[in-house]
This record gives sequence, structure tokens and C-alpha cells, in this order.
Amino acid sequence: MRIGLIADTHIIQTGEEPPHQVAEAFQGVNLILHAGDLLVLSVLDWLENIAPVLAVRGNGDSGLPPDPRLPETRVLTICDKRLGLCHCLGPLRDLQNFMERHFNGAVDIIVFGDTHAAIVQTHNGVLLVNAGSPTIPRGLRGVLGTVGVLDLTDDKAEARIIPLPSPRYPLAAMRTISLPLEM
Repeated sequence: MRIGLIADTHIIQTGEEPPHQVAEAFQGVNLILHAGDLLVLSVLDWLENIAPVLAVRGNGDSGLPPDPRLPETRVLTICDKRLGLCHCLGPLRDLQNFMERHFNGAVDIIVFGDTHAAIVQTHNGVLLVNAGSPTIPRGLRGVLGTVGVLDLTDDKAEARIIPLPSPRYPLAAMRTISLPLEM
């Protein structure tokens, strides 16, 4: 299963779309997870043209009308792995309590947003993935940022960050981490 990961699109006007490079990066994905801060619901519609989308509400989405497509958190089981999707991740020192409060128990993978900074790392056996932001990476405007891809099989989870090509500011090469999961 190949999953496209995106967060913090921050599209501020209805009718605007994410950069077309997002669609190119997500070619061939089976599912897209959006970790919040869409700002307009049309982002979900645009992404649905690529693959099915599951999303969560971000702290910047408070002005959006209630929508069943935007719960605060989600828990999915894919390829025998439990995946938590949220916008804000609490302090890593409190990760176990965070998972209990937001995901009703431990998960193997947490996909989150909020920081606009792409990361792929493990903490106490949990794969943490933040795809960054395709439109405002690390708070920078006028430059394209990143999305992510998560490849899952029954025995492996591999996440990578994909810099979106930007003619003005080429970004560093993607980072990949493989995590064999023992279930």
C-alpha cells in the first residue's frame, strides 16, 4: 500500500489548489492522508481527483464549517499496522499518554503536521512522519516545500519525504527510513 502524506496546505481562498507538483508526487498512491490545516475544503476535493483522501482538522481549520471528513484524529489499520493521524503531536516525552488520549492505545505509526518541517524518525518504536508543508515550508513563502510517501507491507513501513521541484529554490534530496515492524 502506497500512501501520499500531506499537511499544512494553507490554501486561503476557495478555488485555489495545491501546487500541481503535489499531484505529480502522488502518482500511483492508493490513499492520501492530510494532517490538517487545509483552510478550505476544496483541497480535499482536489486531492480526491488523485486518490481517496482521509484527513483531520488542524488548528488553522477552526473557521471551516463542520464536516464529517475532518475529525480531530483518526486511527487506521493498514497492512496489520495501526496508524494514528493527527495535526499536532505532543511532546515526545509524553508519547505514550498522547497515544492513549488521542488514539485509544499504542500505534505503530503517527502521521502529523503543524510544524511545517518535514521529519521521518522513530521514537520508542513508533514511526513519526511529518510531511512538512507543500506551500509554506518552515514558514517560508514563495517557495515550494515537501510532501511524503508511506509504503506499507505486512512486515515493513518505509516513509520518505519528497521535495517539490521549485525553479527558484531546489531543495535537498529526499530522506528515507525503513522500519521493520514486529507484530
